[in-house]
Amino acid sequence: MKKILFTPILFAAFALAFAGCAHRGPYLPVNAAVNDLENRANLVLLDRPAQNSITCSGVQETRLPDGRLQVAAHLRNREERRIQVQANCEFKDAQGFVVDSMPFRNVFFDENAQEDVMFTSMNTNAVNYTIRVREAK
Repeated sequence: MKKILFTPILFAAFALAFAGCAHRGPYLPVNAAVNDLENRANLVLLDRPAQNSITCSGVQETRLPDGRLQVAAHLRNREERRIQVQANCEFKDAQGFVVDSMPFRNVFFDENAQEDVMFTSMNTNAVNYTIRVREAK
């Protein structure tokens, strides 16, 4: 009786183990347009605490005389407490590829305070940019 049950169970286990190996080959990206906000927006808030605490009233971009791109974001603390966030900027070429990535910089806010963060690209290839803000840990 035990041998009769053992054989079908063993066969079923092998069938399940090798069932996923039927299709091999390349796959297309799935949901390529989902969560690509950094490709479309000039300023993104990277986490929930930053979304709750920070707002931006405007971004100013300037082309310097030597051809480099300079951007400034006017950030505001929405909370009744002091906070610290980190901001960086990724400068991109005309196709959207990063040509300069600035390191994250600490920004300190008093209660309901406003601060400007400014970034300057290192070369003249920058056409677009994304300023990224996250909570400092």
